[in-house]
Amino acid sequence: MNSRPLQLRLSRADQRKPIRKAMRILHTMLRVGDLQRSIRFYTNVLGMKMLRTTDRPEQKYTLAFVGYGDESEHAVLELTYNYGVDRYDLGSGYGHVAIEVPDAAAACAAVRAAAGKYGGKVTREAGPVKGGTTVIAFAEDPDGYKIELIERKR
Repeated sequence: MNSRPLQLRLSRADQRKPIRKAMRILHTMLRVGDLQRSIRFYTNVLGMKMLRTTDRPEQKYTLAFVGYGDESEHAVLELTYNYGVDRYDLGSGYGHVAIEVPDAAAACAAVRAAAGKYGGKVTREAGPVKGGTTVIAFAEDPDGYKIELIERKR
């Protein structure tokens, strides 16, 4: 295994300016086994707002969008419930969703306090990131999706 840092060399074509004005991240979709439980976790525990829902009985799924601000300006989470599916194999390719919090230890305490009612659990207590000073923590939502809680710099 090579331990040297990766160095990228971009061709002239790769250095063209991207069309950033026309693009932004809209949402990340998570498949959930219990839509109401997931909505309660993200709204009551992590403080997101319920933005909208779409039910498609003919296609046997329901979507719920949650986030910290209006979809016209903020990236949000799309929670997808497929009728009759109560759990998913998350695999090994998914990493995490990162959320900025004012206090990572307090966010961990909120997750722990709500675990019995809303699900979720703390998987790494608040502390400095390896080799740095930024305070982070990790939690899992009721479906096991990893959430990094990054403490806002003061």
